[in-house]
Amino acid sequence: MASYNPYQQNPYQQAPPPQSQYGQNGPPSQYAGTPQPGYGPPGTPQQDQGYFPPQGQAGMNSDGGMGGLTGQMGGMGLGGDAAAPYRPNKKKNRHAYHNLEQPSGPQQAFGAPSAGQFGYANADTAQQYGSEHPYAGQQVTQAMNQFPAPASAPFSPGLQAPNQGFRQPSQPTPAAGGPGVSQGKVDPEQIPSIPRLRDSAAQYYLDHVYPTMEQHLPPPAAVPFVAHDQGNSSSKFARLTLNNIPSTQEALTTTALPLGIVLQPLAPLQEGEQTVPVLDFGDVGPPRCRRCRTYINPFMTFRSGGNKLVCNMCTFPNDVPPEYFAPTDPSGVRVDRAQRPELTTGTVEFMVPKEYWAKEPVGLHWLFLIDVGQEAINRGFLQAFCEGVLSALYGDHQHTEEADSEQTNGDSPEIPRRIPLGSKVGFVAFDRAMYFFNCNAKLDQAQMLVMPDLEEPFVPLGSEGLFVDPYESKSVIADLLQRLPSLFSRNKAPEPALLPALKATQEALALNGGKIICSLSALPTWGPGRLFLRDKNDLHGIETERKLFQTEHAEWRTMASKMVASGIGVDFFLAAASGGYMDIATIGHISAVSGGETYFYPVFTAPRDVQRLTKEIERTVTRETGYQALMKVRCSNGLQVSSYHGNFLQHNFGADLELGSVDADKALGVMFSYDGKLDSKLDAHFQCALLYTTASGERRVRCTNTVASVSESMSEVMRFLDQDAIVSMIAKEAASRMTERTLKDIRNALTEKTIDILAGHRRTGSGSHPPGQLVLPENLKEFGMYILGLLKSRAFKAGHEPSDRRTHTMRFLKSASPLELSLFLYPRIVALHTLPDNSCFPDPETGHLIVPPCLRASFGRIEDGGAYLVDD
Repeated sequence: MASYNPYQQNPYQQAPPPQSQYGQNGPPSQYAGTPQPGYGPPGTPQQDQGYFPPQGQAGMNSDGGMGGLTGQMGGMGLGGDAAAPYRPNKKKNRHAYHNLEQPSGPQQAFGAPSAGQFGYANADTAQQYGSEHPYAGQQVTQAMNQFPAPASAPFSPGLQAPNQGFRQPSQPTPAAGGPGVSQGKVDPEQIPSIPRLRDSAAQYYLDHVYPTMEQHLPPPAAVPFVAHDQGNSSSKFARLTLNNIPSTQEALTTTALPLGIVLQPLAPLQEGEQTVPVLDFGDVGPPRCRRCRTYINPFMTFRSGGNKLVCNMCTFPNDVPPEYFAPTDPSGVRVDRAQRPELTTGTVEFMVPKEYWAKEPVGLHWLFLIDVGQEAINRGFLQAFCEGVLSALYGDHQHTEEADSEQTNGDSPEIPRRIPLGSKVGFVAFDRAMYFFNCNAKLDQAQMLVMPDLEEPFVPLGSEGLFVDPYESKSVIADLLQRLPSLFSRNKAPEPALLPALKATQEALALNGGKIICSLSALPTWGPGRLFLRDKNDLHGIETERKLFQTEHAEWRTMASKMVASGIGVDFFLAAASGGYMDIATIGHISAVSGGETYFYPVFTAPRDVQRLTKEIERTVTRETGYQALMKVRCSNGLQVSSYHGNFLQHNFGADLELGSVDADKALGVMFSYDGKLDSKLDAHFQCALLYTTASGERRVRCTNTVASVSESMSEVMRFLDQDAIVSMIAKEAASRMTERTLKDIRNALTEKTIDILAGHRRTGSGSHPPGQLVLPENLKEFGMYILGLLKSRAFKAGHEPSDRRTHTMRFLKSASPLELSLFLYPRIVALHTLPDNSCFPDPETGHLIVPPCLRASFGRIEDGGAYLVDD
């Protein structure tokens, strides 16, 4: 990928002019009429509340406002800490808020369109500004109006109106005796509907683009949309639970809402969206704050004619390096801002110099660790897994003999690359021994070397033999995978030795790092690290059941730490024999800590599950994947990180999160607490920095920048809630408590949390409604349904449930993206037997695919003999 060089020569790189030329009252310039996101006038005071506050385990103490069980949960209160002692501002009048309007234009009334605003060239004006459409007319908050985002920034086909955006359809709760209530019964059509919300939002975003700065409330997570990055990162990468944050801890406590952010740094983009820009600053690296180490972003401001760079996190004034200098115009904006993606885009990637390297970056090495034991052969799992690997590497070209004969190198057009150039693959099989395969392209067929030593295993092949380019060695690899089931067809070893095989593969990848894809079809009860049947149905429903959800095996914990230290991620494909016990708590611990994933097939049946297995292997190999990853989250003064929730390794609180691998489907949650009072005139900023090595072998930092306004009005806070982010944070924290609390306590805490949130809204924002009437927040109308789905999930449901399934669901919840979690808790259901004739065909007028409406996930909506498609 070609990268952009920010240090290229431009006509504005010149000696700084006298300071007076750039004063606040200076004459207007040719740049004064151009909206500049992320910057305010040079005379605007800046916030100064001290450097990034110390990160302790705040947010874990009991709070009286949260109720009994939530306090006992030690974290289910979600931000219920008492506020830290307030540290007064040394310089009150310093702040870094920004103006959304034109620099020279008058300030407009809140929510009212100003003169000169434009919408789409082909858009209906009434639809943009009227209230007829449920998604039109959304207002940004008052503090967000401070941002100089390009309110009229061009993006195809025209210009988006600043006040146009997404809003949930109005569904007022019927008053007593109204049309929605009849003889004490509620009309089902008046109940908030998740399918109706999704369908209406999806229809709206077929013709509209989501502007990340102008529209303060993101679309629902389960809705496809095209985002226009205006300096605030797309909600695909980061979703704040509160887009308007209370100014004090006490105000947040009254709402019972969690203050956090859900991060998915490598989230896939939709077709039509701009790719994440990649910037190369050479050996000096990207500009950073010298005090808090925040990376350059659109919300940093320039002072002294461009010689000072003021950090938006800690407000420290940094000297601008000479090679990065450019003068500012009279409004305090760099004259070359429009040519610098790091100053206009919320999500960017920086190429980093050698000081950021732990190892020499190389292309991602994939190692397929294949179970060839008796159970894998008898169940057809071995053959299905080999077919899945072939499909993942070569797609439809896996059986093309002509392509094999014509292919001479990895760039052959006959076989499109499904993994980046520079990536390599290797193959190791195991049962009671290990089998290493040399797939060098010069061989007619793969060579097998047997390693019987389980106590001190080593790699009998050099890296040149074990790891090969999959397209140069296609014929050798395809022949090996096709012959592998027959090669071990007479294998009588039912007990695989998994931990020694993992040790050997870790040594094989220790030099460069990489990714391990492991299949397993039986409990590994052989060799060092052998496991035993722990779930004997005698611990279910009692306090000690939580021991089944975590590993107590020291060797497996040590191996997980070694994988992360080596920059290796592990994905497991587990097929239980006849629904037998697999001890996912122990085996999956390695994948959870290393940033991998565990795929579980409780009762694997070859004819039924082969296609699912193949598609999941394909997704694992072809999605964007990085390795040797470190993550750091920074926030504005007045806030501090209180906890992390996800699958990663953190040696001590405050240290960077370590991940052996990271991919496009992984997400994690970060909770924040207060260490002082926030100024409602300022904005709260958040930056996630992910340092990782790409699959093509480049060391990069991906920065995700998010901003939220601060308000003292609780009604304003409740207007800008992100329902999907709130549900995700509550689910991730509840899953994290499964190893500490009983399931009954967690279920009760989830119920109390829901009651506290609705009661908090009743106290703060619905005083005009009659007592005894249920009043739901406008943006949390479906919240109760999601929590009900969470309570009924395999992780938390009451009754007997195998510990493997609970543990697998628990770890899925911790790493699931908002999109995956939304569909998991409330799946899409489409009735196939009642499809209209034009469904699933392009609309003749717009060209969009006509998608049939979804049904409520209710048994009462299911017809006898009907056919339904469920997307979960």
